[in-house]
Amino acid sequence: MLLIRCPYCELELPELEFAYAGEAHIARPADPAGLSDEEWRDFLFIRSNPKGVHFERWRHVNGCARFFNAVRETVGDKFLATYRAGEPRPDVATLKGDAK
Repeated sequence: MLLIRCPYCELELPELEFAYAGEAHIARPADPAGLSDEEWRDFLFIRSNPKGVHFERWRHVNGCARFFNAVRETVGDKFLATYRAGEPRPDVATLKGDAK
C-alpha cells in the first residue's frame, strides 16, 4: 500500500485518500489569447513524464480537501517529500532517499 503524507493534516494515509492532480509548478501563460493553437495545446496537454524524480500536485479528497505538492521518485514509486501549495520546490539533493 502506498502511503502519502498530507502536509496540512500532518498524517500519513493510504493513497485512496488522495487524488492525483497533474504535474506541479506549471506556469500559466501571461497572455493566453496571444498563443498559437500549438502553444495552447502544449500548455494544456503536454507534460513531462520523467523516469526519476517528478514534482506532482495531489489533493486530499477524503480529508482536508486541500491541494498540495509532492516529490515522487517514479521508478520505485516512492514519495520523497510533500509540501504545501505555494511553497517553493525543495532541493532534490537534500531530500532523503536515493534520488539523483
